[in-house]
Amino acid sequence: MTDTFQFNLLATDGKARRGTVSMPRGEIRTPAFMPVGTVGTVKAMYLDQVRDLGADIILGNTYHLMLRPGPERVARLGGLHELIRWPYPILTDSGGFQVMSLSGLRKLDEQGVTFKSHIDGSSHYMSPERSIEIQGLLDSDIQMQLDECVRLPATPDEIERAMEMSLRWADRCKTAFGDQPGKAMFGIVQGGDVPALRVRSAEALAGLNLKGYAVGGLAVGEPQAVMLDMLDITLPALPHDKPRYLMGVGTPDDMLKSVARGIDMFDCVMPTRAGRHGLAFTRRGRVNLKNARHAEDRRPLDDQSSCPAARDYSRAYLHHLIRADESLGGMLLTWNNLSYYQDLMKGIRNAIEQGRFQSFMEETQEEWARGDLQPV
Repeated sequence: MTDTFQFNLLATDGKARRGTVSMPRGEIRTPAFMPVGTVGTVKAMYLDQVRDLGADIILGNTYHLMLRPGPERVARLGGLHELIRWPYPILTDSGGFQVMSLSGLRKLDEQGVTFKSHIDGSSHYMSPERSIEIQGLLDSDIQMQLDECVRLPATPDEIERAMEMSLRWADRCKTAFGDQPGKAMFGIVQGGDVPALRVRSAEALAGLNLKGYAVGGLAVGEPQAVMLDMLDITLPALPHDKPRYLMGVGTPDDMLKSVARGIDMFDCVMPTRAGRHGLAFTRRGRVNLKNARHAEDRRPLDDQSSCPAARDYSRAYLHHLIRADESLGGMLLTWNNLSYYQDLMKGIRNAIEQGRFQSFMEETQEEWARGDLQPV
């Protein structure tokens, strides 16, 4: 525990980094996967389960919590940590992703964004200053700048316009954030798939001397190869001694390859969303429990897993639950998926410490390639 925000780099293996982010509410072991708790809940999971799986931090969303229950109400109830019974670090996304995903329900100008609620049609305004204010009312530990995320493909002119405005908003967010002991505000690198814009964004944000940096605007329509190319271009322009967070990513393969390039933190809805739709992530790759071939398969997902969902239930039963649209099916597969993601992160951290990350990555990919039809 510490009363300040600190990033300590403990080991490197090539460009892969093993470190810790220390904050008053706890330590985050990096590389880290942050389960997404958009509206104060990691869907289909108890937060005690999420912690037991190895999560040091979860993510909440400023836009969605702004709509309900409302930041002022959360503050009156003691803050988000107390409300949801999670006493550990929380990172809040600023609402920038919704600038893209809800483009049909918002109006954007230099001052900020006016959203029309997807729930009841009511109007809500969010400026960079209001985004930081909301995150403060939520009592978030790591707060993200408001930015404009552009879905790819897009024209270079549109990407540049959004990137430049995001830089101006980063400066305004830094001023609004001020000095909050023990907390951090991260800037977000934009620039789409244009290398020169990515470098310009990263260098400008580095000049603001923030406590951490995120790479945004990837995994939004571009192939994986483009995402990895942008990381190769962007990361050398960011400070070596600050945490690097790749937003909204991703698949286990995305994370392995991004760690190899120097990323420290990830979040993604994929493990929870996939679980609710019958898809399991395992050390033998993806398993679609909707498929009829599982109907009489007595094998568990993985008899070597420490997670009861993976180890103690037959594929036949999981298939039945998913096909019958029973809530328990999504709960068990979500539990399995988050367990796999946290086990993968633990394996990555150990491999970096041991100087064998490349071997670990190759062995993991070979296991995925074997598939789940062979005995586990």
